Amino acid sequence: MAASDIIKLLPDSVANQIAAGEVIQRPASVVKELVENAIDAGATAVSIIIKDAGRTLIQVIDNGSGMSPTDARMAFERHATSKIAAADDLYSLHTMGFRGEALASIAAVAQVELRTMRQGESIGCRIEVAGSKMENQEPCACVPGTNMMVKNLFAYQPARRKFLKKDTVELGHIVHEFERLALVNTNVDFTLIHNDVTLHKLLSGSLRQRIGELFGKSMEKQIIPLATETSIVRISGYVGLPQFAKRRGSHQYFFVNGRNMRHPYFHRAVMSCFEPLIAGDMQPSYFINLEVAPERIDVNIHPQKHEIKFEDEQAIWQILVAAIKEALGKTNAAGAIDFNVENAPEIPAFNPDFHAKAVLDVDDSYNPFDNVTKRQNEMHSGNAGGKSPSSVDWDSLSGNFRRERSASLEEVRSALNIMEQAQETVRQLGLDEISETEPSRQSDAGGEGISGSYITVANRYIATPVREGMMLIDRHRAHVRVLYERIMSCIADGAIATQRMIFPETVNLSASEDIILSSICDSLERLGFDIAPLGDNIWAINGMPSALSSSSPAETLTDIISRVAQTGELPDTDLFATIASAMARNAAVTASNHLTESETDILVADLFKTSSPNYTPDGQPIVITIGIDEISRLLNQ
Repeated sequence: MAASDIIKLLPDSVANQIAAGEVIQRPASVVKELVENAIDAGATAVSIIIKDAGRTLIQVIDNGSGMSPTDARMAFERHATSKIAAADDLYSLHTMGFRGEALASIAAVAQVELRTMRQGESIGCRIEVAGSKMENQEPCACVPGTNMMVKNLFAYQPARRKFLKKDTVELGHIVHEFERLALVNTNVDFTLIHNDVTLHKLLSGSLRQRIGELFGKSMEKQIIPLATETSIVRISGYVGLPQFAKRRGSHQYFFVNGRNMRHPYFHRAVMSCFEPLIAGDMQPSYFINLEVAPERIDVNIHPQKHEIKFEDEQAIWQILVAAIKEALGKTNAAGAIDFNVENAPEIPAFNPDFHAKAVLDVDDSYNPFDNVTKRQNEMHSGNAGGKSPSSVDWDSLSGNFRRERSASLEEVRSALNIMEQAQETVRQLGLDEISETEPSRQSDAGGEGISGSYITVANRYIATPVREGMMLIDRHRAHVRVLYERIMSCIADGAIATQRMIFPETVNLSASEDIILSSICDSLERLGFDIAPLGDNIWAINGMPSALSSSSPAETLTDIISRVAQTGELPDTDLFATIASAMARNAAVTASNHLTESETDILVADLFKTSSPNYTPDGQPIVITIGIDEISRLLNQ
């Protein structure tokens, strides 16, 4: 007997909840969809009222065109939209929304109340929808425009509600989404209220003014204008000056045709312009708007419409790079060479008949290889009574040049060659890397014998031979692990000391960063920070943990805020671990820091005393071993 048919059409309520999972991921997604609908309706003023980070209420009020009772009811149906009528309309979009999924998705997971009235009419309508079911529709008195209230978000998806982070994290996401919307719609007045506290009240104006209102007036002085126009793209906006680049907390925004987007390819274009001007771990701020013919982009490739494909991507890359370099060049951001410097040496004209003269003290009987031969013999004879083979004094190779006389260019080259040959001979014999005072020791990371002789590569890696082959250690990550365990040990002992700053430093935060810092302020005080709010998202740093006295206070604080925002809801112990990790990463050595041989020895020794020398606190590898077989394979492939 044949089995019955098993494929069935899903009910609308289930289909709507599935669609909601893609479109509505958290309260910030609701804010984005409702505000974009208000902008599409021609609103010039939008108010956003939030309760309990969006769990209890998200209300968006606008003065747009409003809706008729029939349109208001149809708006909650799936794929009902006024933005497009045919597939070809997708390539000539001038609105934020176009799929007709947002309101249906929101109504599927929450309780929604809509009040709306068209401009010029005297009576509006009120609609109530819950779990995709229309519960009520009636006439009502209201002001022109639309008032949308979303209550008890994810009430009909309890599993999704459990995955929401704590209020400070979700509110941070809402504020960040608000910033993105406010930056791209500078001709609209915006108000953001959370739990009866006004977080933002923005008036329409220029992009530069909006940036200053959102991120502090000091931000206006840290950016330079960007403007270029071609037949392919029109680029406008601002880029940050290199000296104000940050490790974390930089503001990076791309807009295209009035729409927010993320574009890693164009981000790399921006970063390529700053590579010669800032350190590799720094990030510049930028606010870049691209205007492209709608038919040359595709916005229908992501449920939340954050990603966009460009038909002329490579050409726009080149235009963008040229525009940024031109803007940086106009402001001398890369610096300039000033030849009119007092006491600068005079550069003589070229004379082909001139022979250079050098003053050298030369002892003709001196042989720089005598010391090498003597040290080699001492090594073979046990070095009894001799000095450490690693104590090769390169100054002694030229210390016997006593008599002044004029030397020809060839004689200078000959002397330099002798010294280079001496250094190469010692390197080949390994005399400058072996120390009898550093015996071989065993590693806790797998039992390899570490020789105690280290080579620093590019000021980033430490290389040393082991029985299995060659061990490589990431110097920065090793220091992060060491500092992290020290900080956590101090936290456990309650022994973190605060070092007061002679001149307190201030840090300007965005509204979302201010909210997070307020929530972790008590934890930071237990870690040795002394900070105080000054108002308008400005904080004073009066003291730092003594372990971080050499770090930048503002960078350390913004790094901690960024990491806490990424981790979400954490118990206190995990929060301390997150903050300790951020503190360690900010204070650890970088490629710009030079370590002496003894400091390198101490760092490696301290690393292998830690509980987990192979990995950083966030799981990045610190130590790798390249085996003999792998080395042979690489050399003979």
